[in-house]
Amino acid sequence: MRTSNDMIARLLTLLAVVVCLSIPLGVQAQEDIPADTVSSLPGVEVETSVSQAEMFVGDRVTYTVAITYDSTIELVPPPLGANLGAFDVKDYEPDQETVLEDGRIRSETVFTLSTFTTGEYVIPPLPVVFKMPDGTARLIMAEGLPITVKSLLGEAGEGADTLDIKPLKAQYEFEPEIPAYYYWGGGMLLVSIIALVLWFIFRKRKGDEAPVDTRTAWEIAFEDLARLQERRLPAEERFKEYYIELTEIARAYLGRMYKVDVLEMTTTEFHEAFRDIRLPGELYQRITDFLKHADLVKFARYTPDSARTEEDLNLVHAMISEIRDEHLRRLEAEVRAAKNGAARSTEERAA
Repeated sequence: MRTSNDMIARLLTLLAVVVCLSIPLGVQAQEDIPADTVSSLPGVEVETSVSQAEMFVGDRVTYTVAITYDSTIELVPPPLGANLGAFDVKDYEPDQETVLEDGRIRSETVFTLSTFTTGEYVIPPLPVVFKMPDGTARLIMAEGLPITVKSLLGEAGEGADTLDIKPLKAQYEFEPEIPAYYYWGGGMLLVSIIALVLWFIFRKRKGDEAPVDTRTAWEIAFEDLARLQERRLPAEERFKEYYIELTEIARAYLGRMYKVDVLEMTTTEFHEAFRDIRLPGELYQRITDFLKHADLVKFARYTPDSARTEEDLNLVHAMISEIRDEHLRRLEAEVRAAKNGAARSTEERAA
């Protein structure tokens, strides 16, 4: 059993390294600097652990990722939410940062995981990227962790009735007699569908192009946000659909305002792309934290509480307002500067 787990972990580690080397990382996309894979770095420790290596279906296991690094090194947030394999996230404590006595920073994230399928699983090796003081990037692969999920039936004992229930015999099927009017009805329906398709194609070719939406980016975003709120998806426990639409509204707005294709970015790529874009106040960190939380809901089946869903909706609303206000202030300042410049030019010509 141990040999099998080790072999699976090594294979996944090798696969993760190959994938990370073949796909451009956020650092590469931003500054075209390759991230060299290393086994260790001075002053850097990456630790992963689970509370138990064996569990029964439905049990909960604690998965901890602890990253310790020097204050002169920058940690690129790893893709935690999309790296948990077949496990469901039941709870998590994100990014608990502490400063150690030696000046290093320790970032710790704790997940509570569960699954309802048996078998031999491995939480995949986690790629962690560090940006060095000289501008280069280094990649360390955190160790993959094997977990055995056992069936509760195995603990029932030899006397327990664990045999599968035999399926029911198939019912006898009589050959149906299809009335003639079914054929006539089917033929008329087929003709109607063909006529409708031809009419739609002709109408589409003849019609004018769709009008361009001339509204401002914040008007579009506010309307989309109001429609999402009216649908009350969290009340129906449709959390994944809710966060997909909420993040798309936020990303689309940022893309329109800053002329960046945010919709196609991962959270890590957003972190890199907006590092040098001056967002108002602490909006950069708040949006990054929001996108990381949304990734857990969308990709790791994490269930947020109703208060958090409302809080994230208000965060996106505030983001739209703050960026709009800064944009209008900047436009007003540019117009005022242009008027002053024109007035000075007129005075110089008159003199």
